[in-house]
Amino acid sequence: MKSVFVFLFLLVGGIHSYVFGQPSLGQQMRTSAEAFLNSLSDEQKNEANLAFDSDWRYDWNYTPRSRKGLPLKKMNEVQRKAAMQLLEVALSDVGKAKVNDIIALEYVLRQVEKRPENDTYRDPENYAFLVFGTPSTKQPWGWSVEGHHISLHVTLVGEAIEFLPSFFGSNPALVLPGFIQEGKQVLKEEADAAFALLHSLTPAQLAKVVLSDKAPSDIVSTNTRRVMLEKREGLVWGDMTAAQQDLFKKLLQVYFQRYHVTLKNQALKKLNQADLTSISFCWMGDQEPVRGTGRGHYYRIHGPTFLIEYDNTQNNANHVHTVVRDLTNDWGEDLLKAHYEAGHRK
Repeated sequence: MKSVFVFLFLLVGGIHSYVFGQPSLGQQMRTSAEAFLNSLSDEQKNEANLAFDSDWRYDWNYTPRSRKGLPLKKMNEVQRKAAMQLLEVALSDVGKAKVNDIIALEYVLRQVEKRPENDTYRDPENYAFLVFGTPSTKQPWGWSVEGHHISLHVTLVGEAIEFLPSFFGSNPALVLPGFIQEGKQVLKEEADAAFALLHSLTPAQLAKVVLSDKAPSDIVSTNTRRVMLEKREGLVWGDMTAAQQDLFKKLLQVYFQRYHVTLKNQALKKLNQADLTSISFCWMGDQEPVRGTGRGHYYRIHGPTFLIEYDNTQNNANHVHTVVRDLTNDWGEDLLKAHYEAGHRK
């Protein structure tokens, strides 16, 4: 038990508390969402604000497609700033930098694919914002931001916040010579930390971790509303050496450091309570970080309450997808269940 608490402390760098006199994260989100909605015309609000119980709240994807919601291209500068404030509140500096870099890769893809400057398929302005319901402390509400390789979903019930599912992708994974932003690797830490853990394993451990020499063509959980992946495979944290556990901690940190410290601590507390020693790590595909081979690699981190997937196989293994899912509370389902049960009792 002691090692688990030490794990949590080391991973999050200690517990951060609210700064006295500062609004809670929930209040900051409510204020930001209200300011965004108030900046819009009635016509824009019809696009950006849907009922909380709308089925569109569960419709998510990470491909370049037309989307429900109000895209950046239909906003003026004031409205864009108000929309982006939602991301400013929810993400850490690391997470915000990744989002900006992912959006900027649309310009790279235009060059790679020889598309015109005004192309609307590879479009850095095709990122849509939606608010579900009315920002409130009394009733559930939520918001989402989605575009090519970004899909973020937040649900609030009072001051309680759920921020998963969450998707970050990168195409190219590494911008090759001859193109703008040459050398840019947005999700570098997600690859490096995983290879460091993989290469620390013994042959006996690798026999458990490596499920296949061939990687899947995408994340296994895809974009389903609920994750249908019950079996945990690979090597569990409890069967790793202390040094390997440290590498595993660093890998987890890479994913949860994307979010506001309050959300990061919330997620890690939940992991801790669910028994961190049973978290598993598995691998498929190439075991060396060589791009352009066409084979690629995939790994999965699977705990009792959460799932992380990383896949780099498309475009000759130079195209990354990563997702973080909450196996019990995606879309705030646990929060909503407790809320509605409490209301029924009253």
